[in-house]
Amino acid sequence: MFTGIIEETGKILKIEKSPLSAKLTIQCQKVLKGTKIGDSIAVNGICLTVTSLSSNAFTADVMAETLRRSSLSESTASSIVNLERAMPADGRFGGHIVSGHIDGTGRVTEIRQEEIAVWYAISAAPGLLRYIVEKGSIALDGISLTVAAVTSQGFRVSVIPHTRQETALAAKGIGSLINIECDIVGKYIEKLLSPQDTAAPKSQLTESFLMEHGFLPESTHLF
Repeated sequence: MFTGIIEETGKILKIEKSPLSAKLTIQCQKVLKGTKIGDSIAVNGICLTVTSLSSNAFTADVMAETLRRSSLSESTASSIVNLERAMPADGRFGGHIVSGHIDGTGRVTEIRQEEIAVWYAISAAPGLLRYIVEKGSIALDGISLTVAAVTSQGFRVSVIPHTRQETALAAKGIGSLINIECDIVGKYIEKLLSPQDTAAPKSQLTESFLMEHGFLPESTHLF
């Protein structure tokens, strides 16, 4: 689990792509501290497993589903990425619950300065927008942000200078693809309130069965 508080930005040194997967080598420093092979690091909000380590980089494998769902499909060598190690059990919960499992992507449609803040407008598909609510939490490229407004085509966030300077948002322009992870709470609530896809098996315990096997006298009627 992650919190959406970015620890540092890294640079993709190498990306080896095959038809259905990829292998990333990412240059970084801070997130390597205490990291072991098999640990999880969120790369632009995508939970990836460290497969090898060096003094200034780590590698991770990316499967087909991740490439389909995320902006890694458009990443290249030299791309700047946000990095966060998995949250320690005794750590501060500075952002919100971020699983590192990307729901989909959006496109930056507008960037506008408003005194110290910078507004980003993001277009998103209806299937994602149903889980995005005004003043709710959202993770964009792994950054925990607050949704300021929602429209039928997308949503807006307002970013303080520190967040922009310390993350890869500064490298985003109009048309840039961005990873979106919606607040997981809404998805669980929807699942729990939705009718089950498959009907429950019909009970074989009937009144006639009980009478036939001597559990009920014939004069008793339950239904």
